[in-house]
Amino acid sequence: MNQLSIEPLHPDFGARVSGVNLTGPLSSDDIENIREAIDTYSLLCFPNQDMNDEHHMAFTRLLGEPEAEHVTFGKTGVVKYFGTVGNVQPDGTKQVNADTGTKYQKGNQLWHSDSSFREVPSRESILHAYEVPDGEGDTEFVSMRSAYARLPEDMARQIDPLGVVHDYVFSRAPVAPVDPNHAANMPPVNHRLVRANPRNGLKNFYVGSHARSIAGWSGIESRRLLDDLLARATRPEDVYSHRWSMGDTVVWDNRCMLHRGTGYDADRWRRNLRQTRVVGDEKGIIPLS
Repeated sequence: MNQLSIEPLHPDFGARVSGVNLTGPLSSDDIENIREAIDTYSLLCFPNQDMNDEHHMAFTRLLGEPEAEHVTFGKTGVVKYFGTVGNVQPDGTKQVNADTGTKYQKGNQLWHSDSSFREVPSRESILHAYEVPDGEGDTEFVSMRSAYARLPEDMARQIDPLGVVHDYVFSRAPVAPVDPNHAANMPPVNHRLVRANPRNGLKNFYVGSHARSIAGWSGIESRRLLDDLLARATRPEDVYSHRWSMGDTVVWDNRCMLHRGTGYDADRWRRNLRQTRVVGDEKGIIPLS
């Protein structure tokens, strides 16, 4: 069994983990220790991992069921499990700032939780860095669990029973056109606004750019509450900004974390990060009326 060495990254969440090779044999105890660390710290960075797609998928399957990448599936019905975050294409060429693909990925610069717009949202995202810009292209993270814990008691009671509608087209159409087939495959879903980790019972609210409205509320009331919750979660002092290094594998808990990219000059830099996601444990949705 590997001996995990954990170094906190932020007072509220996150840890740098050493003492484990994610591409080597991992015992059931190793995986249980990693899962426990995810539930505790919400964000784990494993530096200096000699990763490739085969190893990446093997590790993903050890954590749970891989999630189909939604863009390709939504447009074509074809299931694939990897997404590329950045501007490097499969043939090794790179897209520049003016390319449609680069513009589309600017949606990642909005605070979001991966796949919150699906009936079964992602549990973990697993992102590995192959090529990174020099001094640009950081990824920022905040904890909705910590933000929930800071809420006044009366506000926590107010939001506990509410549902929140997550809508992919709502969040991404202002950034770049959404393919009609993709849009039809991603109808709005109504999730509980307050969720709890099933292992430790810790609560968090569940918002982000995909969160369109509070179920049953007017648009103005909804935006007032959702914008307020997002502002409470994303105060500058509560943000951890991850400066990527080649070989970093970062795993985070989408159930309680928000993240966003900070942008980079695609005309100048190559950025190639490969991502998989793990399907969540349950739907947890409330039927839309």
